[in-house]
Amino acid sequence: MKEATGELNMTVITVVAIAAIAALFTIFIMPQIQANIALQTACSNMDADGNYEAEIAGGTEGAQASSASCSNFECTATYNGRTYTKTCSGTQGGGTNP
Repeated sequence: MKEATGELNMTVITVVAIAAIAALFTIFIMPQIQANIALQTACSNMDADGNYEAEIAGGTEGAQASSASCSNFECTATYNGRTYTKTCSGTQGGGTNP
């Protein structure tokens, strides 16, 4: 009986550890990855003047609106209430950087 209890305890510890790692990934790392994807998409779709604007599809119900836009090769993405910025090179989009 003690042996079975020990294995159950180890299984519970493993499941809790996996859940904790998944929660940390979802809370801290995944939003950054999604914002970087949005910024990269904006940089690659901007016109020759360095301009781009779009709403980001997806997200969970009740989440804040998300968008990406570029102006003069400076791209900004708003995702889940946080704003991320990136300066794009002119060769990423449809033109060249002056």
